Amino acid sequence: MFQARIYVTLKTGILDPQGKAVKDALATLGYGKVEDVRVGKYLVLTLDYPDRSLAEKDVKEMCDRLLANPVIEDYTFELQEVAK
Repeated sequence: MFQARIYVTLKTGILDPQGKAVKDALATLGYGKVEDVRVGKYLVLTLDYPDRSLAEKDVKEMCDRLLANPVIEDYTFELQEVAK
């Protein structure tokens, strides 16, 4: 059994209105030294796969097909074996 931790972020150069809103709110609260904020998604999937290579292949496919928009987003993931 494996756990995939997936991080999805906007590609460099893509405008991030949520990040700007958070940055502006932080400045209003007195945290004006924050230079930039990028907002993304964090997903955790628990997978019942017999081996790591098949789990990695399918997680990559899930990200490419559904979990990330390849036009505007990048993703990375970590795969960890967990007890059943």
